[in-house]
Amino acid sequence: QVQFVESGGGLVQPGGSLRLSCAASRNIFMIYDMAWYRQAPGKQREIVAGLTRGGGTNYADSVQGRFTIYRDNARTTIDLEMRNLEPEDTAVYYCNTGGPNYDWGQGTQVTVSS
Repeated sequence: QVQFVESGGGLVQPGGSLRLSCAASRNIFMIYDMAWYRQAPGKQREIVAGLTRGGGTNYADSVQGRFTIYRDNARTTIDLEMRNLEPEDTAVYYCNTGGPNYDWGQGTQVTVSS
């Protein structure tokens, strides 16, 4: 089993930026494809960004060009750089594998509001 710990969320004004970070209890980031997900109030959890073991990336249309997913230099976290945030980005953000998921962590709350 793997436990994920997400951090970096907060309250930001529209147009602002945040960087989220995901740590895992085991270093699986070079074993599995990884992804960031989010769940807004009253909505289903959705994938926003994926990162393959080989370094390929893919993004939901709604965040394309604004979000960047990457491994940190020491390959110990999966980060999500978010720019030009919009109120619609408000959600709890989670990381997990890109395929069959492990148990979900607590997530980190991102609130975009003026």
